[in-house]
Amino acid sequence: MCLAVPMRVVEIKDSQASADLGGVKRWVNLALLEDVKIDDYIVVHAGFAIQKLDQKEAEKTLAVLQEMIDTQDEIH
Repeated sequence: MCLAVPMRVVEIKDSQASADLGGVKRWVNLALLEDVKIDDYIVVHAGFAIQKLDQKEAEKTLAVLQEMIDTQDEIH
């Protein structure tokens, strides 16, 4: 299963961005988006930024993902 996750852009070099999720940073390709800036939230799937999100929506999505993780931890 593949999952797209919101990440915050912390650095940009050419068509690549270093994006952060909970302290984990990954380089992602920005070729599919225009006008990405540092501190923007982007949805990352398979190494590509596929959508920009506003901060409120990104935080809401991350909270739902964390709730899923917490529920899974409770089951096991």
